[in-house]
Amino acid sequence: MDLRDIKGIGDRLASKIINHFGTQEEFFQAARNYEVYRLANMEGISQRRAVEIINAVLGNPTEEFLKTERAIQIYEEIIHCILRYANTEYAKNRILLLSPGKNAAQIQENMKRVMEAKKKVNHLPIETLRTLLRNVDFAVDSKLKYDTSKAILVESKEDYSSLMDRGLNKQAQIISIQEVGSLEEFELVVYVYRDGILEISETTNMVMVSADAEDLQIVPETVLDYYYNNKVLLENILKIRTILGYESVLGDVLNIVDSLESSKINEKDFDSAVNQAKEIADEKLKKAIKNVDLSGEEVLDLLNKDMPPKIQVIFDRILKEAMDYIKKNTGIIFDPFIQKYPLEIDLEELERIKKQETGKKQVILFEKKVNAAVELEQFRSEVEAEIQEILEFDYQFTLGCFAHYYDLHAPIIGDGFSFNEGLHLNLALEDPSNVQRINYSLESPENVVLLTGANSGGKTTLLETLAQISIMSQMGMPVCAKEACVILVDELFFFSKKRSLDAGAFESFLSTFMPIVVRDEEKLILLDELEAITELEAAVKIISSFINFIQDSKSFAIIVTHMAREILKNTDVRVDGIEAKGLDEEYNLIVDRTPRMNYFARSTPELILRMVYERSEGKLKDIYGRMLEKF
Repeated sequence: MDLRDIKGIGDRLASKIINHFGTQEEFFQAARNYEVYRLANMEGISQRRAVEIINAVLGNPTEEFLKTERAIQIYEEIIHCILRYANTEYAKNRILLLSPGKNAAQIQENMKRVMEAKKKVNHLPIETLRTLLRNVDFAVDSKLKYDTSKAILVESKEDYSSLMDRGLNKQAQIISIQEVGSLEEFELVVYVYRDGILEISETTNMVMVSADAEDLQIVPETVLDYYYNNKVLLENILKIRTILGYESVLGDVLNIVDSLESSKINEKDFDSAVNQAKEIADEKLKKAIKNVDLSGEEVLDLLNKDMPPKIQVIFDRILKEAMDYIKKNTGIIFDPFIQKYPLEIDLEELERIKKQETGKKQVILFEKKVNAAVELEQFRSEVEAEIQEILEFDYQFTLGCFAHYYDLHAPIIGDGFSFNEGLHLNLALEDPSNVQRINYSLESPENVVLLTGANSGGKTTLLETLAQISIMSQMGMPVCAKEACVILVDELFFFSKKRSLDAGAFESFLSTFMPIVVRDEEKLILLDELEAITELEAAVKIISSFINFIQDSKSFAIIVTHMAREILKNTDVRVDGIEAKGLDEEYNLIVDRTPRMNYFARSTPELILRMVYERSEGKLKDIYGRMLEKF
């Protein structure tokens, strides 16, 4: 596949995308990984456009199904509702790419998975999982950090060039035997030998590795850095897998990583142990010497700088205790003190011991790292698979939470549209006592309906609810209705309110609507308040012809109109009505929002006028009152 061959992507945009991702294949891989946000981060690419491009790459048919701007908006509103429950970028990207299609088997399979996820969600600690999942993403595979305390020593120019080509110079300085100065300036020297010509018996900070060794045996961080950088991620993944009852290798992996963390050398701890030992010893000396009685001869010895035996015994005891303290905190026995009061630290001796012991420990730690790297390298594919499994879980978990909280149910695929106790998504999370669920059907042979009734009575909400049910069904999602039956259609048209159609708009009306009816695709057409063209009589004839064309097709349509009486004079079509019954105590319209089939509902202007009258004050109220008198 070539990026330029995809519909809607020209040479210029293709070049920008390739430059942004590095290569065309890198972009295609990102598309296959559903990385919408990565494309949307490009300058000049909106989220909607990014979704369109990746949908085109993946062959998703969204654009073929949603044929008007309002239909696209309703689809995006559904996506927004689902996104509230997504926790990872992966799940968000997958949700953005959910696409309505017409493959019945695939739709049924997707719906089955969502319903299984809904059932599973009921038995999971949702908030605990959501908190953990918010810290889950793909593992970071960052570049190696350069370690100035470490050097790689080689015997020949060939070995030098080989390690450079392998990129090991990005982790540590590579030096040759011919150029070597003092190796003591490094905490660790990895001697990559071929002939072993260097004598290292006096060196405590050097480890020998064969020139034929793998990268991880020379620089174990090539493997370990992945685990260091992703430790928190892996801990979260393990917690999630434990909650879900999934098997995991991460317990063993993290134990290995933790063992390396505890083996790390901290020079500050070394210095701190010596300084604390000095403070404790000084305090002990101060107290002990206060209790010593010296003879005149002992005082003279002290003046001649000879330590009296009584005091020497105290020093010997307290210095031994100080050395024991240092050993307890560092594991090393040595005496860094100059005997006087207060004690002085022999800084040269301390530095010598630190280098010597640090070198020994670095060698031991290096060997541990190599062993850990060899072991952890075997786990890498399993670790990646476990991360991917949890990312995929979050996608299913998101859909399950959406279905759970919105109380969605799987529809039946049939020959028309019908639903019982349906609800608009915007109302689904409200208090059930404050919303009315509705029932409705649109089925052959009455495949076209005129919808009449009160302003603010819920006609637009009914159309949007049906659109949501149709779109969600073809996305493979359950719907917001206790029971529903849908027919899979090729196209969905939703036309929003147009108050009037003047002469200019009349031509636009003809060019927009007439091509719809002459095409063979099965359609759901929803027209919200199609109002008067300049000539009412002409408008009625045109709309009647439009209705007749649809009636003779396999498509379905609901038309909200106040011209129903006039249209009925020209064509035979079912009329349904939503009627206001009166006003409640707070002067709100009382409406039964479930349409009555084959019923011509009044628009109830008198009730609306009375509602406005009761809510007005002063002169405005007087004016509305006079209007009411005419009724």
